[in-house]
Amino acid sequence: MSVKSLIINPGSTSTKIGVYEDENLLFEETLRHSTEEISAYATIVDQKDFRKKIITDLLSSKGFDMKSLNMIVGRGGMLKPIPGGTYRVTDELLEDLKKGVQGQHASNLGGILAREIGDELGIPSFIVDPVVVDELAPVARYSGVPELPRVSVFHALNQKAVAKRYAKEIGKPYDSLRLIVVHMGGGVSVGAHIGGQVVDVFNALDGDGAFSPERAGAVPSGALVKMCFSGKYTEKEVYKKIVGGGGFNAYLGTNDMREVTKRANAGDAEAAAVKEAFIYQVCKDIGSMACVLEGKVDQIIVTGGIAYGAEVVEAMKKMAGWIAPFTVYPGEDELLALCQGGLRVLNGEEEAKQY
Repeated sequence: MSVKSLIINPGSTSTKIGVYEDENLLFEETLRHSTEEISAYATIVDQKDFRKKIITDLLSSKGFDMKSLNMIVGRGGMLKPIPGGTYRVTDELLEDLKKGVQGQHASNLGGILAREIGDELGIPSFIVDPVVVDELAPVARYSGVPELPRVSVFHALNQKAVAKRYAKEIGKPYDSLRLIVVHMGGGVSVGAHIGGQVVDVFNALDGDGAFSPERAGAVPSGALVKMCFSGKYTEKEVYKKIVGGGGFNAYLGTNDMREVTKRANAGDAEAAAVKEAFIYQVCKDIGSMACVLEGKVDQIIVTGGIAYGAEVVEAMKKMAGWIAPFTVYPGEDELLALCQGGLRVLNGEEEAKQY
């Protein structure tokens, strides 16, 4: 019997939805929300009914019978740190999404909407691998400053999805493999997967690893301290240099690797240097994770939007291919990844985790 699912992925100014039959996409839509519409609500949670109505209205306009659905899967939000997996939206999980225990973010609405719509239809609701997934080994948490432990903030949904996809394609259990997964998008995360867990990963948001199109990655800490206390910048301005205005944006005024490559190939020396430095730093991160895995690496998996760039991937293979073979899954299909997480539970491949 096939499984029909509604997948909900809320962003700050849009709500992406997909309807699947098993892993086959029936249709998807990105519902855009204007600044005026969003600003009418004081909190993220206050947007729930507004977003729910546009979802149900869209499905109605397409003549889709919601009673034919078997599950609802929402994007996980800013919960407490949890191991990876598919979680039922329990009462406790729902309350923490509403409170935003690690912050208010539009993704919190994913589980909230999934639970409400699922309850109305009498079907299960899930979230899958939110950004707060934390499976770090205890040794990986040490930073050198006790007040500043290393934290797990990365592209958990896509990293886990491509790792499990690779495992399925080669006919081996995910938890039997030793993998390095490299996600390259607006941010970069490089993770070491062993025993089905991401035991170490570079913080993709604000302070670890390679620079990326929009983020600075690791920077010289002493110089950063001096910048913070120079009186030239506010806290907000310094943070913008780290997140949003760092990386490609800071050096070249663009966050698009395609533009960087085009400029480099046209003879722009600075663009060529930045591109080379980006590849160099990502490969350094791969080397670090190879040490975490004690040199026993089954595969290096490269994913995210930048993985579409053949020149980048080939340069990475040249530098790090001696560690392990490369498999490339370009892009980031979040809707499908969420769908697959729910299907693994309904099909009995995994048990739903308890928050």
